[in-house]
Amino acid sequence: MNIKSINKKIQPQKDILLSHPLYSQIQNIDDLHCFLEGHVYAVWDFMSLLKALQSKLTCTTTPWFATKNPETRYLINEIVLAEESDISLDGKRLSHFEMYIDAMNDCHANTTPVYEFLDNVVNTQNIFVSIKQSSLHPNIKAFLDFTFRVIEQGKPHEIAAAFTFGREDLIPGMFTAILKHFQENFPATDLSKLIYYFERHIELDADDHGPMAMQMISELCGNDTEKWSEVESVSILALEKRIGLWNAIEETIRQKNLATT
Repeated sequence: MNIKSINKKIQPQKDILLSHPLYSQIQNIDDLHCFLEGHVYAVWDFMSLLKALQSKLTCTTTPWFATKNPETRYLINEIVLAEESDISLDGKRLSHFEMYIDAMNDCHANTTPVYEFLDNVVNTQNIFVSIKQSSLHPNIKAFLDFTFRVIEQGKPHEIAAAFTFGREDLIPGMFTAILKHFQENFPATDLSKLIYYFERHIELDADDHGPMAMQMISELCGNDTEKWSEVESVSILALEKRIGLWNAIEETIRQKNLATT
């Protein structure tokens, strides 16, 4: 088994995501707000996958010792550098989550719920308790729970699978579709920070992070058939949870529109 065979196995889920009816539901600024207010949780928990990988593949404690594989060490550190401290549209150093929040504020989406959720995570010191206690859509809860279960299990190749096939490899095509839709439907609204965020992801993930993440998977699995099998299983589940997230956002938009008609 290899990257090519994994991609073949997960193609049905990727096809569903890339042609999901959610995109056509975003018809006005209120719909866009619903999208952002649901998707922001995926932007946030992605950072935890990233940092879990950095913790597994590099030395983040003292005394420092060189980790086993310099190649995976390099790959994850390069990705962390951009994801955690990129240059924003106005020239500030921000993580991609902070850039997303900034873009949400700029177009007047509601960031209060996600901040309340993060405050609860700090207070409980238990992400699973916070997910359960939240008023989030069940699909968003399931999405977050899956991410942190994979992290908790602690297998680097499984975390990398959720990171790579569930996120990084999917982002360029998926966000290109969303971005085109935004540009067509909101020409009079200033979405410059949001468009910058999407374009930055397309640029980084297609040109750098996507190939790096694929290489990282190959390095972590090598010739171990059991690891490749686990990568396949986690990748399929990650994409199914992403489909569930998209279904939740689409449902929220539909319900909002029914309530206002």
